[in-house]
Amino acid sequence: MPDRRGPARLATPALALALVPLAAAHAAPAPRDVPYPGTMTVAVDATDLDHRLFAIHETLDVAPGPLTLLFPRWLPGDHGPYGKPGRLAGLVIRANGQRLDWQRDPLDPQAFRVDVPAGAKRLDMDFQHVNPLDGSSDDLTMSRTLIRVQWEGDLLYPAGYWSSRIPVDASLRLPAGWQGATSLRDASGQLAAPDAQGWSHYARTSLEYLVDSPVIAGLHYKRVELDPPGAARPVALDLFADKDESLKLTPAQADAHRRLVQQADKLFGARHYDHYEFLLALSDGFGGIGLEHHRSSENAVKPEYFGEWAKPAVGRDLLAHEYVHSWNGKYRRPEGLVHSNFQQPLEDNLLWVYEGMTRYLGDFVLRGRAGFGSPEFMRDYLAFVAAQQDRLRPGRAWRPLLDTAVAVPQYGQAPNEWTGERRALDYYAEGALIWLEADVLIRTRSAGKRSLDDFCRAFFGGADSVPAVRAYSRNDVIAALNAVEAYDWDTFLRTRVEQIQPHAPLGGIAGGGWTLVQDDKPNPYLDATAKSAKFIDFSHSLGFWAKEDGKVVDVVTGSPAFAAGLAPATKLIAIGGRKWNEDAAKEVIVSAEKSTQTIELIVESGDTVRALHVDWHGGLAFPHLARDAQHPDLLSQIIAPKSKAK
Repeated sequence: MPDRRGPARLATPALALALVPLAAAHAAPAPRDVPYPGTMTVAVDATDLDHRLFAIHETLDVAPGPLTLLFPRWLPGDHGPYGKPGRLAGLVIRANGQRLDWQRDPLDPQAFRVDVPAGAKRLDMDFQHVNPLDGSSDDLTMSRTLIRVQWEGDLLYPAGYWSSRIPVDASLRLPAGWQGATSLRDASGQLAAPDAQGWSHYARTSLEYLVDSPVIAGLHYKRVELDPPGAARPVALDLFADKDESLKLTPAQADAHRRLVQQADKLFGARHYDHYEFLLALSDGFGGIGLEHHRSSENAVKPEYFGEWAKPAVGRDLLAHEYVHSWNGKYRRPEGLVHSNFQQPLEDNLLWVYEGMTRYLGDFVLRGRAGFGSPEFMRDYLAFVAAQQDRLRPGRAWRPLLDTAVAVPQYGQAPNEWTGERRALDYYAEGALIWLEADVLIRTRSAGKRSLDDFCRAFFGGADSVPAVRAYSRNDVIAALNAVEAYDWDTFLRTRVEQIQPHAPLGGIAGGGWTLVQDDKPNPYLDATAKSAKFIDFSHSLGFWAKEDGKVVDVVTGSPAFAAGLAPATKLIAIGGRKWNEDAAKEVIVSAEKSTQTIELIVESGDTVRALHVDWHGGLAFPHLARDAQHPDLLSQIIAPKSKAK
């Protein structure tokens, strides 16, 4: 490939200097902490189910002269530059009824430049949001039965001002008979109802909070109040589905979600919102999402979420995780993620707190305390996480945990192949193990008098408040930990987060009275994960995952299958002389325990068919936690429901 940097290196000093003013001329004005001298209106018409297009009309108070309009780029909760300007189409800008020329900034494809003519006081903008049509897309925003409105994809905003200082009047039109839910309210503070033309109008808010207030809507809807009537800061569960059948939940299931809210109150001791909406879509054709907001969360699960409640399921960690983010990520936020507008790069170096602690508090602690999984299932979950990070991440030999967070803007959308060697978004899972270890350490050193719960109430709690942001640094986290239990937390965190470690931090499991083991007994959490992803998991034995049709999804570097030459995208044809399928594979693997012969795999790659020989005699292997009676069972204490806060 040619070196595209060559011309820049050969440029003369005069030419190099000449390029500087040109770049500056195209740059958008820096955001200022002053009120925008006017108002935006954004009206999204989401009624075109046939073509799955949002028609958007926007107005903006302006003054004559050059103006830069911005399409949001760095999105809160996504931790990267994932705004999609390619979804914007049909842009027409008018002033005083005259169509204006606009130009995309050649140095920034998400900035649009326009000259406002003399005498103009307002711009009128019309454009479309083009929704993907493939139901397998995780960012699908419109189907025949469900709609998700994420305002950041449906507007252009003026450069030069903090997003918190730009007032916006938003409205939404849904298909006839549909209902929507959002944390936005109408001008009277009530749930917005459509007018005679079908438009729901929301009270004026800032651009910052509009983007933080998505809408999910659909034809089949049910609202479940999770707080007693008259609660000062009420919480509700808003359910949307492709069919009414999926909306049927039992009183016991509703109570489980109420316990989630109650246990969060006991953990944090305060609510930093005026109301909260769990927006939950139950669908196979709407894509998947779990995205946090201060007063709501966007969630999508399988339609069997309630219907298969008695079975082990992986989707029940979602609501707890996103709810914790109202405290950790929205109210308290790493200072590098607090910026004035949506174009400024985010600093992700504290995601092991933002996401790692949330994975621990939401997915393990609150999920267990609310009863979303039995104690045995929660231990299976923890074993799954621990074994994954300790045994299936050969990339930890070259990449510290911190780098999996810092590199998110570049690697967050990386392909799935060779995940173990590259390391994935491990600040989630391994971050949870670090905070479990911190919790166990505090409990042990204080003889059970204190725990990470005390940190949560001090750091994330305080008094009830309206939505606000309090930034924190790494030093703030260390100081808060020391206020709970004096310890060398700087070294504790530095070694686990910033330095290369050959093994995952399993001190919390060991100190919590359990040991990570591997045997041939299936792990229900691992099975549920494989079923949800529709693949077969032999990662802890042969060292690969495959789809049901035999296509290899990924291979663990250094595993027996890797040593034999297996690679992702290869198709498995046969195993041990039998046609490939899961049952045949399991039987062959078990038989190999009593044999010295290698396991033969017949694989296809393109036009080539080969025989591979896998040297594995360890049988089927799955991770579990085994009780260690030499230590108290702190894990069970951690996930036991709390009757009251300490």
